[in-house]
Amino acid sequence: MPKLKVLPHAELCPRGAEIEAEAGVSICDLLLKNSIDIEHACEKSCACTTCHVVVREGYESLDAPEEKEEDLLDKAWGLEATSRLSCQAKMRDTDLVIEIPKYTINYSREGGSG
Repeated sequence: MPKLKVLPHAELCPRGAEIEAEAGVSICDLLLKNSIDIEHACEKSCACTTCHVVVREGYESLDAPEEKEEDLLDKAWGLEATSRLSCQAKMRDTDLVIEIPKYTINYSREGGSG
């Protein structure tokens, strides 16, 4: 069974975590199921960037992001080449290491558009 390793995040996961993962389940769902309350303002419908994560190891094992996800990622704070929306990236049979960025942009809460 693959593992999802979460690097420490000061607020959401101070000690980091290692989660037994099931293939086909989104990173976002795995985090939420394991009490890591990553923001997901659009309720996982690929309409915002609040669940943005950076995949530090195992990125190549994920399915390629669809165009809608890529367009949204362009608006994410701290975008990197291995950034993904955790609601769209589903685990496969390979271990992943992810980092949750320090900041997120929530346009609806912050009064912006997008």
